[in-house]
Amino acid sequence: MPPKSNPLKLNALQLRTLTLLQGLASLPDSAQREANGEVTVTRFPQAHGDHFHLGNAVVAAKDATGLYNEAVWNALGRKNLARPDWPHRITLTLDGLAYDTGLGNEIFHASGH
Repeated sequence: MPPKSNPLKLNALQLRTLTLLQGLASLPDSAQREANGEVTVTRFPQAHGDHFHLGNAVVAAKDATGLYNEAVWNALGRKNLARPDWPHRITLTLDGLAYDTGLGNEIFHASGH
């Protein structure tokens, strides 16, 4: 369910994708912090079965379709939440890093293995 406050009116796929990108931005193996505080994500998880691991969390593969969707990356770019370099990397702006999607608890699940 989308957050109560979604000032940029991101759709559900954009919200899920931004949530995952924010999670990836916190992982040193997936991203690098830029001097200005922005974070560039350069490594994207590959699902095995119906899920993938993101740090110590498990994410359903169905929640990650936007990670591999150029239109979603471009939408985040138009809203100044990211600077996409499809399909190689995407840099989350400070606004993108701070945007409260309200979906973290819904998307990130405790790992069972």
